[in-house]
Amino acid sequence: MGEVAVVIKVMPTGVDVDLETLKNNLKSVVPKGIELQGINEEPVAFGLVALMVTIVVGDVEGGTDSVEEAFSQVADVESVQVAEIGRLL
Repeated sequence: MGEVAVVIKVMPTGVDVDLETLKNNLKSVVPKGIELQGINEEPVAFGLVALMVTIVVGDVEGGTDSVEEAFSQVADVESVQVAEIGRLL
């Protein structure tokens, strides 16, 4: 089984959300067996910033489901969406 790098776009509930706190909260809920590579900020519009979370998961169907579910339960998260997937060599 190979591994894939996945970028998950996490939208906060508004511009007033403390992004550092949100990053720490996301890091704390990453499921066991999932490798967190990093979190980058991406400006969206009107002061709203999305968090682009890069993880490494096994190349299996539904490999990101547990991460998406965990992230969606974090306070101040509006939406969670897989933005990119790429196979690691």
